[in-house]
Amino acid sequence: MCIHMMNEDTKAQVTKRLKRAAGQVSGIQRMVEEDRYCVDVLLQIAAARAALAKAGQLMLASHLQTCVKGAFASTDAEDRQTKIDELIRLFEKMGA
Repeated sequence: MCIHMMNEDTKAQVTKRLKRAAGQVSGIQRMVEEDRYCVDVLLQIAAARAALAKAGQLMLASHLQTCVKGAFASTDAEDRQTKIDELIRLFEKMGA
């Protein structure tokens, strides 16, 4: 288990992106309820996905710079293997 925490700048950036995505999703829901034009709704869905993707990229970069980097700098072979397995599972779920 990694004990490193995200730095404050990254945390602020991720929080900003997540709030933006949450606002977009709320807006999309209103658009659907108001029977707005499908293309407009789809464009907003794409924008929300992009905001979530960027938040994910920031989180991944932070994880690589802290937890993964720390595991590979240590002498603990089990911790290194755990991080490799974790990243493989993550990339599988993310469709990478």
